[in-house]
Amino acid sequence: MKIYVVGGAIRDQLLGLPVKDVDYVVVGSSPEEMIKKGFKPVGQDFPVFLHPDTNQEYALARTERKVAPGYKGFTFHANPDVTLEQDLERRDLTVNAMAQEISQDGKVIGPIIDPYGGVRDIEQKVLRHIGPAFSEDPVRLLRVARFAARFPGFTVAPETMTLLQGMGTSGELKALVKERVWQEFSKGLMSEQPSKMFHVLESCQVFEQFFPAELLGVTSVLKNLDIAAQQKLNISQRCAVLLASLKSELIKDWATQWGIPSECKDYAVLASDLVQALKGTKLSSIDVLDLLDRVDVWRKPDRFTELMSVLKVLGYQTDQLSAAYVTARQVDVGQIAAAVTSSGAKGGDLIKEAIRSARLAVIKEL
Repeated sequence: MKIYVVGGAIRDQLLGLPVKDVDYVVVGSSPEEMIKKGFKPVGQDFPVFLHPDTNQEYALARTERKVAPGYKGFTFHANPDVTLEQDLERRDLTVNAMAQEISQDGKVIGPIIDPYGGVRDIEQKVLRHIGPAFSEDPVRLLRVARFAARFPGFTVAPETMTLLQGMGTSGELKALVKERVWQEFSKGLMSEQPSKMFHVLESCQVFEQFFPAELLGVTSVLKNLDIAAQQKLNISQRCAVLLASLKSELIKDWATQWGIPSECKDYAVLASDLVQALKGTKLSSIDVLDLLDRVDVWRKPDRFTELMSVLKVLGYQTDQLSAAYVTARQVDVGQIAAAVTSSGAKGGDLIKEAIRSARLAVIKEL
């Protein structure tokens, strides 16, 4: 029984990046032996075990065979006969198919094992598939696209791009489930240079299978998305930057199609509404107040602040809205509610109207 660190941990170490996630592969063992050593089985599709002390995941070396469409259409074979090289061969990219042996107490005891040229491709900054089996898993197209965004200095090898384009026309992408798609999208959006994910999807001619056609080829959108990444905006803000030029109904339809989190959808829809309003003539005081109410700034001031950052990335002036909010929030809503109630009037609507009138009055004075 031998244990290896594999995949991204080796890659990131060679790139001088922080190692966040460590994957372990066990060669020459069996489920029975792992359990005997105190490991706890957790894997459903293939044997994965939790270390008795660290609780980290250890997977038995395995091979796989395609038996049905989609990324779940595989059968796995794991037993003591499977070699490390066979386990690495089933991985996606050469830069993710390296390993290093460790001792039972977790210390590195061997050199980097690199049967498919991952070190070379890191040095040459190339994302290259390992073998023809790469195209059997449609998720890998999205993984390459988001790796391009995470490592913007890398290029996709021509032969890998040819394979990706073939995957785009094979029909396999239709088997992807929305949860898995969003997982890859979100990682790409939160990468260093998100535009590269979209460039890869365009080059593979699959952009419109995942994103509204209205965004295809709009360079300003991708440029702004990279600016959002430079400014460390969060995932909801980046979705808003990406989608703000679209109509709200189109945004909602896209969000439903891919199971986008509600906050990401809401930010994008609100950004779209704000952009449409700001494209027109100078906003009246009523327009400004309507927008503040639309954003629900009174209950969610942090969201308002984050949306103002989105508008700035998109090139819109936010001074009028920000100044109106700072002024209007000084209105004493408690005092107004008490005054309305003491006058003998009843009903929340009267209080809301009085508060709105007071806010509108101070905004008009700006």
